[in-house]
This record gives sequence, structure tokens and C-alpha cells, in this order.
Amino acid sequence: MNKRNRMLSLVAQRLILLAAFVVLWLLAARNMPAFVLPGPEKTFNALLMLWHNDTLLHDIGVTFSRVFSGFLLATVVGTLAGLALGASRRLAQFFEPLLAVFNTVSSAIWAIFAIIWFGISNATTVFVVFMTSMPLILTNVWQGAQTVERQYVELARSFRLSRVQTLLKIYLPTILPYFFSGARLAFGFGWRVSLVAETLGASDGIGYRLRQAGDLVQTDQVFAWTLLLVSLMLLLEGGLLKPLERRLFRWKSHTQE
Repeated sequence: MNKRNRMLSLVAQRLILLAAFVVLWLLAARNMPAFVLPGPEKTFNALLMLWHNDTLLHDIGVTFSRVFSGFLLATVVGTLAGLALGASRRLAQFFEPLLAVFNTVSSAIWAIFAIIWFGISNATTVFVVFMTSMPLILTNVWQGAQTVERQYVELARSFRLSRVQTLLKIYLPTILPYFFSGARLAFGFGWRVSLVAETLGASDGIGYRLRQAGDLVQTDQVFAWTLLLVSLMLLLEGGLLKPLERRLFRWKSHTQE
């Protein structure tokens, strides 16, 4: 089966799955009140209302800016810390309990702390995204740094490569798959927890609108915002993250052929 046929087959499978989901949704909505489970038509009408809402682009842009700010900060701190722990066993043993604490604390708890410390502001959501994403990136980079062959590091030292050159030529190719795996996971978690933070500590954004619609029992609006959010994430995943991953790791497909 060539590449085009595989693509057509995949598209057909996705369309069948989507059709089955819509049919089941339609059947379930017929047996429930609209405020409990609105049907596809009612939800689509709510989506149209959102599209004509003057605040839609503002809310999407605000949420995206908060998520990306927290994620970028987590990427920088998590990557540098992961490299440091991977390069020093003593440092790793010292900070490992602290990392376990970060990984076990719920994002809802971070959101409560953020509201106490930052109030109703952008910093609340940025902080929650950062505290959720950073440990994931740190852990993956740390694991990747531990897999670097010491003989290559010693070889780099024998050639008197600088630390920056050693990092770029020895560590980077090894940790990149680990980093990308952790970054994708962290971004997904960060995006979800941003909604939790916005429902508690924001006056705009997608999470705030979801809470607003829920408080008013506008279930069709809740479904509309949810579908919009899922669509945005799918577009981001398929249009940016997956192509970037294929481009970065295209050498793997060549070696497997």
C-alpha cells in the first residue's frame, strides 16, 4: 500500500469514527434534557454564537499567551536543570526528593497557591502551567542525559572541545528525543491545567468563559467551548507538533528503512 492509499485509508477511518460519535451523541441527546446533554445541532448553534462574539479572539489569544509563557519558562528551567542533574550524580541525589514533591503536588493545589500569591492575574495561570510542565521536562531531559555514553564525553574532552561544543555535539542529539517527548506531554498537561487556573483566577480566557457558562447552566455553551478547544489542540498537534517531530527525527525513519 503506497503512501497516498494509506493516507486515504486513515482519513476514511477518522471520518467513520467521527460519524459514529455524532450518531451516538444524537441518540443520547434525544433521551436527555437539553441542559444536561445538548444535541449536536444546539451545540453547533452555540458555536456560531461564539464565532460572532466580539470577545472570542481575545479569550483565545489570552489563553494561548498564558500557556505559551508558562511552557516556555518551564522549557528553559526544566532543560537546564535536567542537564545539570544528568551531568552530576551528587546533584541528582540531592534534588531527587524535591522533584518527587513537584511531581506529586496536584495542579489544583498550585492554582490555590497562585491565587493567594498573585491574585486574579495572568501570573496565576502562567505559574500553574510552569509548575505542572517544568517537572515533566526536567525528568525527561535528566533521563536523556543519563543515557549519554561516557566514552563519547571523554572523547570530546580528549579533543579539547568546549563545554558548549560537547553539549551541542554529544548531549543534544541524545537528549533531543527525550526532550521532545517530555515537551509534548508537558504542553498537553499545561494546556489543560491552564483552564483550571483560569476558572479560579482569571477574568477572561477560555477557562473563565467555561466557568461562566457553567454557572449560568448554559450547557450548550460549555459544549461549544469544549469542541472549540479540542479543535484548536488538534490543529496545533497536526499542524505544528507532529510535522516538527517528523522533521527533527527524520533520520530515524531513514535508519529503520
